[in-house]
Parts: sequence; structure tokens; C-alpha cells
Amino acid sequence: MTLLVLAYPELANDDYKGIQELRRDHDELHYHLVEPHFTLVFPLPEAWQVDDLTAEVTKQARSVQPFEFTIRCATLNKNAFNDLYHAFLVPDEGYSHIVKLHNALYGDKLFPQWALQVDFIPHIRIGSSTDPLGCLQVVENWNRLNLELSGTVSTLDIVNHENETVQTLKRVSLY
Repeated sequence: MTLLVLAYPELANDDYKGIQELRRDHDELHYHLVEPHFTLVFPLPEAWQVDDLTAEVTKQARSVQPFEFTIRCATLNKNAFNDLYHAFLVPDEGYSHIVKLHNALYGDKLFPQWALQVDFIPHIRIGSSTDPLGCLQVVENWNRLNLELSGTVSTLDIVNHENETVQTLKRVSLY
């Protein structure tokens, strides 16, 4: 069992469909695996149990209220652990809320798992490739359209990523 914490944003139907079209065309690794999301806690060692993680997430997020975000920009990102490049949708508004929530979640019992050597960039991935120019093209195409999409984060999902599936095990509401 590999546990993570994801925030599935609440999006307008047209925005969701647009993201999914991009993901279908440019992120075949993850498109069928998981819905558009912000990753807040990255894969944890197998020693973590669902109930322990749920308790920690609930404790650390108890003072966090639901928040809105707006995305107007895509960026190119080089994966720190392998030869993949990614096209990310990065929020303009709400960026600091996501960073602060991420940091709070890693603030106590999860601290030893925090990969401090990697910059945390809140994002929804829309593309992945070993070809940096291909990902750059996805980014430039998005940015050229001057699109704006908004959504809300009001829950955190504790998920299990195993056997090419991602399954929500527990959901924690933000207050």
C-alpha cells in the first residue's frame, strides 16, 4: 500500500473537460490512473497506516478553511527523480494556500518524509514526456490561449496508489 494525500479541486464542468482533454492527449501515464488533482503529501513508506495518516491530516488541516484558486498559467517542470518533463497548471490565486497546507501537513509526524531537496510547486499536471520540447509545446499552447479557470479546494483525500489504481480510502473536510 502506498499512501498519498490529494486535493481533487471542484471545477466548472467545462474546465474539468478541458483539463481532461489535455491530459488524455499529453499525460497518458496518469490520465486513466487519477483525476485532476493537487498532490499535498507524496508517496509515504509502507509503514504508514491509513488511520494514523487520517488522524495526522485531520489534526494538521483542522484550522484550514476551504479556499478558491485561479489558474492562468502553465509551466514546464523537470522531474527531480527521473527523466520525465511535465506540463503543470500552476495557480496564480490560491498558490499560497496550497503551499501553506502542504507545509502544515508535513509539519509534525510527516516531517521525516518531506523531500526538502525538491521544490514544492502546487500544480495540476496536464502532460508528461521524456521530450522536453513536447512538454514545452503543451505549456506554450495553453499560455497562448490566455485561459483562466477557477475552482475550490474543500476536501483532502487519503488515497492508496497500488497496482495501477488510485483509490480514495478516507476524505477529510476542510473547515
